Amino acid sequence: MGTTNATRRAGVALLSALTLLALPVVGGQVAGTSATAAAAGPGAAQRPNPGSWQGGWAASPQAPTEAFTPNWSQQGFADQTVRQVVRVSTGGTRARIELSNRYGGTPLRITGATVARTDNGASVEKGSVRQLTFGGHHSTTVPAGSDATSDAVPFRTRALESLTVTLYLAGPTGPATFHMMSSSTSYRARGDHRADRGGAAFTETSESWYYLTGVEVSGGGIPPRNGVVAFGDSITDGVGSTPDTDNRYPDELAERFAAAGRPRSVVNQGIGGNQVTNDTDWFGEKGVVRFEKDVLGEPGVGTVIVLEGINDIGASAAGGVGAPTPEVSVAQLIAGHRSLIRQAHARGIRVIGATLTPIKGSFYDSPVNEAKRDAVNAWIRTSGAYDDVVDLDRAVSDPADRDSIAPAYDSGDHLHPGDAGYRAMAEALDLRTL
Repeated sequence: MGTTNATRRAGVALLSALTLLALPVVGGQVAGTSATAAAAGPGAAQRPNPGSWQGGWAASPQAPTEAFTPNWSQQGFADQTVRQVVRVSTGGTRARIELSNRYGGTPLRITGATVARTDNGASVEKGSVRQLTFGGHHSTTVPAGSDATSDAVPFRTRALESLTVTLYLAGPTGPATFHMMSSSTSYRARGDHRADRGGAAFTETSESWYYLTGVEVSGGGIPPRNGVVAFGDSITDGVGSTPDTDNRYPDELAERFAAAGRPRSVVNQGIGGNQVTNDTDWFGEKGVVRFEKDVLGEPGVGTVIVLEGINDIGASAAGGVGAPTPEVSVAQLIAGHRSLIRQAHARGIRVIGATLTPIKGSFYDSPVNEAKRDAVNAWIRTSGAYDDVVDLDRAVSDPADRDSIAPAYDSGDHLHPGDAGYRAMAEALDLRTL
């Protein structure tokens, strides 16, 4: 629904210790396994499986677009290295990465990739860089419209610490599949710097992620199917949080699990500006379509939290940003939510519905939009369609004016929470229901 950081506030006004212990490389080659292991099905034995995979970190892919957020997606890359820092929610003894060419028009050649422990900025810890392989090879080609998963690399990982993934792209890639609003700094260098420890070569930065859509972990006695996916729009994506601080609400939820001594897989599949019922030029495929790819395709997922619909309400011809999308009625939006619930239940996944947060004073504020928000929230609270409900509207609203976000929780646009608001959202979730 919006962007972060002072350089993008105009867009917002318009849009609404992982300590990675690298284990030895055997014979100069990273030990690997096939990257095609599927998530355990509903009937899988509910006991820790050292071979099962869980999402440590994720981001939903988007089609290349310049939109209002400067990024490198439209021009792509050629003889360049991209270094990206992510924080995983849970750990294990092995790790692997997922890359996406979902929206690429041509095959994507990854000349090489590495993983390392993050030091500071674009630098990584001494001795931690490890080559990644794909089917035993250091290079791989990802067909247009497809994804690729690396072989497993032996890393002992702990929750809530950072990992740096570096991709070297020797040949021209063409426009790049990416995630526009990362609230995180990515780095670019000319030439091949995938093995660099220091960050001096990485002189360009971007607040988007490119090709990297997942970091998965296994081992360490991870229970199967206990992963949590946060699905939604910019309020799930973390717009309004402080960049490079991991203060999105799913990050805060992962911190709650870790503080309770029970780290869990919590991954973020939010896309800023996304809608449940309409495709958009800038903000991804509609939720009812991308849900299968971004949620049901996530390994080890057992619960999904759905917080989406405010863009369906606000971004029609009556208002919004970019190319207007068709007006969405309350009945249509509820039908979209029911579709998400059916899709999840068909895979044995529990679904928690989150009420839509306040819009008063924002660029979406109007009597018609407020009436729709109230009606959708009433349905979420009372219909019984969801397995459980978290009232995020009540969690961040002003007690003196329930149609407004509380000043202490407001990022400044009266729509997106700031860091304190995202923390309040995470605290509103009952860990026992997850």
